[in-house]
Amino acid sequence: MPTAASHAETPARGLVIRSQSGFYTVHTAGGENILCRLRGRLKRGPRRGDLVAVGDRVRFRRLPDGTGLIEAVEPRVRKLSRLAPTPRGEYEQIIIANPDQAVYVFACARPEPRLRMLDRFLVIGEKQGIPPLIVANKADLVEPEQARALFGPYEAIGYPVLYTSAATGLGVNALRACLQGKVSVLVGPSGVGKSSLLNAVQPGLGLSVREISKATGKGRHTTVVRQMFPLEGGGWVADTPGLKALSLWDIEPEELDGYFPEFRALVPLCQFSDCTHTHEPGCAIRQAVAEGRIHPERYASYVRMRLGEEGYQRGDLIDL
Repeated sequence: MPTAASHAETPARGLVIRSQSGFYTVHTAGGENILCRLRGRLKRGPRRGDLVAVGDRVRFRRLPDGTGLIEAVEPRVRKLSRLAPTPRGEYEQIIIANPDQAVYVFACARPEPRLRMLDRFLVIGEKQGIPPLIVANKADLVEPEQARALFGPYEAIGYPVLYTSAATGLGVNALRACLQGKVSVLVGPSGVGKSSLLNAVQPGLGLSVREISKATGKGRHTTVVRQMFPLEGGGWVADTPGLKALSLWDIEPEELDGYFPEFRALVPLCQFSDCTHTHEPGCAIRQAVAEGRIHPERYASYVRMRLGEEGYQRGDLIDL
């Protein structure tokens, strides 16, 4: 017997701009937003990650009631993801699929910047080839020299850093220009001022984001909502709930040094081809740290990721 879907239109293409409890809002080229579900056959079998995520390009079939049925997910060009904290084993949580850039928002103060998390974000972005933009927000709360001391080392490596303040308007126009015409994802810890910054970029945008963020809550049965918002003049911005933890997904320890740009040219100069850069003699990375050519905090981040926090605290890292 034919189903309703068999009488529907041929599949159309669209962009997933919202995900909530198994329902997906798909934005079409014609400007429509269609509420869709995932076709049953796509959910069969075991899975180790999100089947559909905000930012995915999908093919869907319209149903007579005005909703849609997602029949295929196009291959992802890139993705920002993490190892999800779940008791069911390893699971890849897609923060956003196919972003044009990742905007890493950290405060200069209140709260103190969690630069270890920033380093992890940068490693994930390096692996996926996601162009980065570091936003040092609340720059009005510290002296310019202090802000540069915190984030200047990233500029020295080659990462773009934008100093902003929603309170004073510092950097707001520059950030707006960076977002125009692109699919951007804003990520960072809680309390860094992302909503206020978005309101400064586009009035009302941060308020919309804050309403969505409230839905993520902390309750055991709270619905998690992920969404992208349109920008005036073109482009999309995806906000994410403030993250407390960021575990690396699908990154092997031996490839980690390749995702630290300041390490790359030095790795071939190490005495041993399998050098871990934590204790071996003749290590070009450790020598560069000792000589001040690699920032010690960046090196400490590398060691923590390579050995894990326990290994770092045990002193597996030999004094330089």
